[in-house]
Amino acid sequence: MRHDERVTRPDPRPPLRHVGVYAISVAASMVRMEVQNLRVYERRGLLEPDRTSGGTRLYSPADVDRLHRIRDLLAEGLNLVGIAKVLALEEELARLKGLKTRN
Repeated sequence: MRHDERVTRPDPRPPLRHVGVYAISVAASMVRMEVQNLRVYERRGLLEPDRTSGGTRLYSPADVDRLHRIRDLLAEGLNLVGIAKVLALEEELARLKGLKTRN
């Protein structure tokens, strides 16, 4: 291997954007929602916050963005089933766009 060649290994840590740092009360305040709503959204599978070893939920910046999206979709009149479908389709679209840019 030449001196200017470096072997890069994938970082096993999740991107900082996906690391839980906000307690449920802080995340709820950031998106102007009630704490119990965040619990419902988790039970419905709309988001999956990190958990401490003691079970405390920790929300990442990506989770907060997702909560903003949920709030916006609720304001447009969608119910939670519809929101789940929209979020799944948006994730699939992002995945397909990512595949397209790699080719």
